[in-house]
Amino acid sequence: MDTQTATPLDDFVRLRPRLFGIAYRMLGVRADAEDIVQEAWLRWQNGGSLEARTPEAWLVTVVTRLSIDRLRGALTERERYVGPWLPEPLVEDTAASPESALEAAGDLSTAFLLMLERLAPEERAVFLLHQVFDFDYAEVAATVGKTEAACRKVLQRARERVRAERPRFAVNRELHLELLGRFVQAARSADPAQVQALLAADATFTGDGGGKVKTTVRQVVGADRVGRLVAGIERKWSNADTRHDIITVNGAPGVLTWRNGMPDAITSIHIEDGRIAAIYVVRNPDKLGGLAGLRA
Repeated sequence: MDTQTATPLDDFVRLRPRLFGIAYRMLGVRADAEDIVQEAWLRWQNGGSLEARTPEAWLVTVVTRLSIDRLRGALTERERYVGPWLPEPLVEDTAASPESALEAAGDLSTAFLLMLERLAPEERAVFLLHQVFDFDYAEVAATVGKTEAACRKVLQRARERVRAERPRFAVNRELHLELLGRFVQAARSADPAQVQALLAADATFTGDGGGKVKTTVRQVVGADRVGRLVAGIERKWSNADTRHDIITVNGAPGVLTWRNGMPDAITSIHIEDGRIAAIYVVRNPDKLGGLAGLRA
């Protein structure tokens, strides 16, 4: 596109995937991220496009600062959340823009988003902008309204909190698909030993029902306990109309489970050293709303 002829709308549409990507990674909730991007658009329309030196810097600054404010409120709400909280899954095949156009750059997995939960809102913003979206210190400082020196300290503190130098949560799609398929088959067998054989010794199972549907109220730890839990869940539903579909969740293969013709759960896994190290199951119906248009 010729930048000399680009309109404010053109600029916003071009940048929208990046804006949504920042907001979603900050908040972990699709609707909240969409609200932030919509608010940025309104401000862009109402004079922002006239005062901005560069569209990206202006819009990223607005989205980042709005996300920091929204996250501060969300953290208080999450303290009252019933059971473990998991990010709302983004299902690629069913997501409309801006989700379907979400930037592939950076990290999007459930495991990575949960790692970010260890950070305070400003730490999270600085970490994401620098580590994921490759903004330099000057750009980060201008975006969050701090000095470069302060941003360096914030990033150092953030790295320490998420164990600096830990590799990114890269996804080997072929390995992920193969192991996920074996996991589904093992779960269907309702045999704890078959499930356990795929798990790391310290594997975890985290379920998010939001207090609205049944799931584990605490994280389950250990291959033996997780294997028995997964097999037990499948046995419980053995007489129901159940189907497991392999889909793309947060940029990686995952499982959409149907019960009696309705979306019941989305399962993601995190792999380390060729074994399943973590299982994340979202059953909270509020977080499955994006699947409402699907049919079993």
